[in-house]
Amino acid sequence: MLRPTKHSHPDRTVVNVALLVLNRLRKRRLEGYSPLRAYVKKVVAGGDVLFLPALNFLFLLGLIEYRPKTDAVEYVGPQ
Repeated sequence: MLRPTKHSHPDRTVVNVALLVLNRLRKRRLEGYSPLRAYVKKVVAGGDVLFLPALNFLFLLGLIEYRPKTDAVEYVGPQ
């Protein structure tokens, strides 16, 4: 469940990391997996652990797609 508790730090949640990834992908449209993960790791403490669940969340919402040929994540949501 993605519901926060009183012990959840707002900056260290899957929803926040998904928002950071989404904002970055909306600006760039396409970004490599490793650079995107490095960005999240730099911005959020413990972001490397939350990165994959955030990508899964965005994929389930239909906002991103993974391109295995280029090892990149592409934003496919509305403009």
